[in-house]
Amino acid sequence: MVTTIITFILVFSILVIFHEFGHYYFAKKAGILVREFAIGFGPKIFSYRKNETTFTIRILPIGGYVRMAGYEEEAEIKPGMPVGVLLNEQNEVTTINTYKKKQLLKAIPLEVSAIDLEKDLYIEGYMAGNESEFVRYSVKRDAMLIEEDGTEVQIAPLDVQFQAASLPQRMMTNFAGPMNNIILAIVAFIVMAFLQGGVVSDANKLGPVMADSVAQQAGLSEGDQVVQINNKKISTWTEMVKIIQESPGQSLMFTVKSSDGSNKQLVVIPETTKGSDGSEIGIIGVQASLDKSLGAKLLFGFTYTWTVIVQIVSALGSIFTKGFSIDMFGGPVAIYATTEAVVKTGYIGIVNWLAVLSINLGIINLLPVPALDGGKLLLNIIEGVRGKPLSPEKEGLITIIGVGALLLLMVLVTWNDIQTYFLK
Repeated sequence: MVTTIITFILVFSILVIFHEFGHYYFAKKAGILVREFAIGFGPKIFSYRKNETTFTIRILPIGGYVRMAGYEEEAEIKPGMPVGVLLNEQNEVTTINTYKKKQLLKAIPLEVSAIDLEKDLYIEGYMAGNESEFVRYSVKRDAMLIEEDGTEVQIAPLDVQFQAASLPQRMMTNFAGPMNNIILAIVAFIVMAFLQGGVVSDANKLGPVMADSVAQQAGLSEGDQVVQINNKKISTWTEMVKIIQESPGQSLMFTVKSSDGSNKQLVVIPETTKGSDGSEIGIIGVQASLDKSLGAKLLFGFTYTWTVIVQIVSALGSIFTKGFSIDMFGGPVAIYATTEAVVKTGYIGIVNWLAVLSINLGIINLLPVPALDGGKLLLNIIEGVRGKPLSPEKEGLITIIGVGALLLLMVLVTWNDIQTYFLK
């Protein structure tokens, strides 16, 4: 139980960190101010500030986000709101505190009458308790804002906001999260290949032979190369397995080239067992060989990532051919339940699970749904075609609809997962 929880949090955190770091890195390269890099949601339990960005860990470890300036609603400071401001020696505001639970030493209490933290950079109002004393201060470009939950972020003038970057830079920033998930999967599959000592090969060479199996009793050994079965030449593992499975209980004449270079002929009678569909198939108790070369291990990361991508895209495409089903999706509950089973397979299984989840996260985020990265990219494309972005009102409405649809889907998926894994 504890191991499953730790693994679940660790895997989820790695996925989120890699995904959000993609957005973070390319936003910084584009000159966009990243105000916060958060792991988790809900109340903040830890924060650390470096290079204009506040890094936070929040209490619910089921996601994360990057707050880019101008991409989300700014903290609203309304007229009449009490704040505390810190000034430097030039009487410029360096910090604005809206957090009621924290009072700053030397802060000037101010009742705000007007404020602009994007263009003209000023704050004005009355000294608290003295309505006759009106003050106006310039605000530094890198002044800090302590939000109502205590999170410290930097103010965002217009020239460092998301919309100030060029369209290609914004598109790359939106695409970078899913891209990083694919890169993570490639690396994870390469690591998996090294951990298991190689990559399963489709060569016609035999791998480990099970003790007391049909193969061992017939005289087959690891490293033997099956060149012919009956009168059919064999060049791949797949060809050999197909013949064996189609021949339960039948005598097969194997022509084998041994590891010492000699040839031999052996009679092998596959044992009969039940296949996944209930039909009878033949088995002989031998595994595929491993390609232990460095090139094979490195290439595996790319080829297997592509295989999984094709499988996921095909599954999503079946929505249009077979119809929509809530069972096609899984949320955090399903991931946790599956993690419990994956933990039992060992660290190689966990690395494989991490890679598959990372690809899923990347592909799902590329769907052209408002509020997902794919939806944002779609808006970028529309802007490129129109020559101008949609109005903030229209874009906001589209985003609200998308967020609402995603929340509804998440609720339905979570309830379906609970029923599937815990109530049946």
